Amino acid sequence: MNPTNSTARAALQDDLSYGTSLLNRVLARTPSDDPRLTHVVELPARAAEVTTWPDWTSPEVISALQDTGVAAPWSHQTRTADLAFGGANVVVSTGTASGKSMGYQLPVLTALREDARATAIYLAPTKALGADQLRAVGALTHEGPLRDIHPATYDGDTPAEIRQWVRANARWVFTNPDMLHLGILRSHQRWARVLRRLRYVVVDECHAYRGVFGSHVALVLRRLRRIAARYGADPVFVLCSATTAEPAAAASRLIGAPCVAVTEDGSPQGARTVALWEPPLLTAVTGENGAPVRRAATTEAARIMADLVVEGARTLTFVRSRRAAELTAMDTRRLLSEVDPSLAERVAAYRAGYLAEDRRDLETALSDGSLLGVATTNALELGVDIAGLDAVVICGFPGTVASFWQQAGRAGRRTQGSLVLLVARDDPLDTYLVHHPEALLDKPVEATITDPRNPYVLGPQLLCAALELPLTDAEVDEFGASEVLTDLAEKGLIRRRAGAEDRGRWYVTAETQPHDAVDVRGGIGAPVAIVDGETGRLLGTADAGRAPATLHQGAVHLHQGDTYVVDELDLEDGVAFVHAAEPGWTTSARSVTSIAIDAMTDERRHGHVMAALAQVRVTSQVVGYLRTLVTGEVLDMVELDMPEHTLPTRAVLYTVSPELLALAGIDTADVPGALHAAEHAAIGLLPLVATCDRWDIGGVSTAEHPDTGLPTVFVYDGQPGGAGFAERGFAQLRRWLSATLAVIESCACAAGCPSCVQSPKCGNGNHPLDKACAARLLTAVLAELSVR
Repeated sequence: MNPTNSTARAALQDDLSYGTSLLNRVLARTPSDDPRLTHVVELPARAAEVTTWPDWTSPEVISALQDTGVAAPWSHQTRTADLAFGGANVVVSTGTASGKSMGYQLPVLTALREDARATAIYLAPTKALGADQLRAVGALTHEGPLRDIHPATYDGDTPAEIRQWVRANARWVFTNPDMLHLGILRSHQRWARVLRRLRYVVVDECHAYRGVFGSHVALVLRRLRRIAARYGADPVFVLCSATTAEPAAAASRLIGAPCVAVTEDGSPQGARTVALWEPPLLTAVTGENGAPVRRAATTEAARIMADLVVEGARTLTFVRSRRAAELTAMDTRRLLSEVDPSLAERVAAYRAGYLAEDRRDLETALSDGSLLGVATTNALELGVDIAGLDAVVICGFPGTVASFWQQAGRAGRRTQGSLVLLVARDDPLDTYLVHHPEALLDKPVEATITDPRNPYVLGPQLLCAALELPLTDAEVDEFGASEVLTDLAEKGLIRRRAGAEDRGRWYVTAETQPHDAVDVRGGIGAPVAIVDGETGRLLGTADAGRAPATLHQGAVHLHQGDTYVVDELDLEDGVAFVHAAEPGWTTSARSVTSIAIDAMTDERRHGHVMAALAQVRVTSQVVGYLRTLVTGEVLDMVELDMPEHTLPTRAVLYTVSPELLALAGIDTADVPGALHAAEHAAIGLLPLVATCDRWDIGGVSTAEHPDTGLPTVFVYDGQPGGAGFAERGFAQLRRWLSATLAVIESCACAAGCPSCVQSPKCGNGNHPLDKACAARLLTAVLAELSVR
């Protein structure tokens, strides 16, 4: 073995022992009679593949990069830069912390250096990521020959006077899809200077654009290309993504043009210790309908983060919701205050919904190391370069393998070893993954799902495009929008002028103002403002589509560690009034749901089982909420009188014949419980085969559905028109239901719990549920699906 390999082997062992030693120190603080660790996997380090600087690169750009400590580019950086400089749209799909940014910095900075009027646009899905990338580019251009590039932010936090300066002077504009839609394309005439000489458009973390959000962004980018062409520009798109399946195809769908993929990662990577952790079942308390309860994942994650902070490990803890971020930070600070009060002050929460100044203060504290531990939503998942982190705690599987590796990659940046610890929630998918690590660690990353032809997305976007620049018939065909356009015309929102001067173009009617009505992030309705009714202070905002379930009267709302109770929700005016309180419990809404089939779009019969993809209408109503102690014990159910909401969407469904139920040994009286339990478990496992979260989807089961006349289970997308998740479930039905059965059969509970068949959002109070009959039902269904 040569000396180089010997050194690498020694370094590898040091890295592995570092991550493992952190884990062992956490385990040492865990009661030995309370086992939680299910699997530990050690991932080896990877050496760098270094190349030379491309010969077309501006010497000034090379010098600026070298001044920041970059000696030479890695192979995927050079390949990405060469393709973009040559005029090809390119997506670089490599691991977290692989330096994807340099792949676009080289061609963009070179173009802006060599052409004093050239411009570029950078798009990020989060403000934190955009601010981080602007800081990186600002360090390269703040002085010397690149200082006239003037990179600048243009987002919702940019003051009015700065916005005017950006339009007049900035040559590299850092923004997000929301502001591209509202602030640039809507008033493109004011941006003519930027659009006329637009050379590059960078779309960072493009794997984040999935579902309805991704479909909106795909159409916003098509609108950008269309308006740029109006000014004579044909920009090259450079997209950055985590490692995903089919990156070229996904990127091409996103921008509406061919794209070349770079997937060979030439960056070095430190070793990682990945641990899977399942909180124990509690014996002192029971949950809904007497079901066993596990210790809350947030409670477990807070204790682990506190232990890591005590050990001096800089730690990020990712959680699934804004409320969980607040709770986890509060619990961690409480635990640390019992050990060292000074450490408690170095832990905070970070999430979307904070005011701009609060986010900036937290980002600065993260960057300079003032904070040792941060509980965060996925707001810090994407791209932000936080060097020196030692550990990442992931509180609940984040919904996709891509997100898991993005979050895991926050630690160990700069090649040092790290610990990644996944804490399972009381959820069927989490239960499955911590006991089947190959489904997580050996699984290819999912392909991104987008559907730009979803009529509920395409229609509003089409109106925006027509207002920006009248549409031609050829463009309508390119959008695939003839049917949608006809519907808009019948509603009086758009009309076609047939005069020779107008050349048969489509114009929006005078009273139509579509831009403000479009939420590119897929929210249903305008955001709801959360206001402290006693002080008048604006605390933040929430999606109107989820407000009835999260901001109903009596709901407990957390903000920066403070607890509030909702006094009133006014959906018409878009405001929820709250007051500060410490009630001692949390709340979770309960709703009732019915579903009607409008049309079957695909149907397959397998003996006694029929599987289908359908267009459906889902009618739901929040009818009350549970009050639950932090221990998991349910106090009571409080009734509410809320309006109904109807959602037109898509669903995957399957029916079973009475004969099959009889063969499976399921009596008529047990059918509702079997279907209901199988539905709940299937909702929990759909994220295994589709890039979704269980909160993105819903389900209904019935012993005799009026549209099928048979026992039927539905799982539907929670967005108007659908988001592509039902289609993926239909395509992967056998694999999906096989995993669902595995969770039910392997769960240690006797009659059903949140880890297998109970749902945290069940409108029927998780009743009736029959775990044993659900297992028999799924076994029979899978046997039928296996018959070709």
